[in-house]
Amino acid sequence: MKICVFLSAADLDERYTRPAREFAELIGKGGHTLVWGGSESGLMKVVADGVQESGGRLVGVSVEFLAAKARADADEMVIARDLAERKALLLEKADAVVIMVGGTGTLDEATEILELKKHGKHDKPVVLLNTAGFYDGLRQQFQRMEDEGFLPVPLADLVFFAKDGVGALAYLEEWSGLR
Repeated sequence: MKICVFLSAADLDERYTRPAREFAELIGKGGHTLVWGGSESGLMKVVADGVQESGGRLVGVSVEFLAAKARADADEMVIARDLAERKALLLEKADAVVIMVGGTGTLDEATEILELKKHGKHDKPVVLLNTAGFYDGLRQQFQRMEDEGFLPVPLADLVFFAKDGVGALAYLEEWSGLR
């Protein structure tokens, strides 16, 4: 399975790097491919290292203004013109999406992916990996949107919240028929 992971390129503490590395190892050991932003920085590097060291493949999609930070030893690397093209290529190359901890870029990617799913533009599973309760507030906001009629489809049809990498991968493998 080709799993797109949206996440931070920031250097983060052990509270986030350890679970990210564990999830990456599960991806690699499962024979899956990581589709990610292609960066050799921060949490993106941690996940790419873990997948590659555990036997998985790396498919990166960087963007022109970040190309100097792209991972040189990825199995495949595409350089997009801009962020919009990058998001489209990441989704196109993936069978499933996992959203990990991140800043405004990750939040932008997450909301666009969910908006496209809401409108039937893709039917890929989307998992929000809620490491250390990072997305508790977002989950509460999404629940309010559903409760107050802002979502035309049930929240559970848009996104699955996983507390850890084991739960995230189990959900994706069940969805894809690998379990």
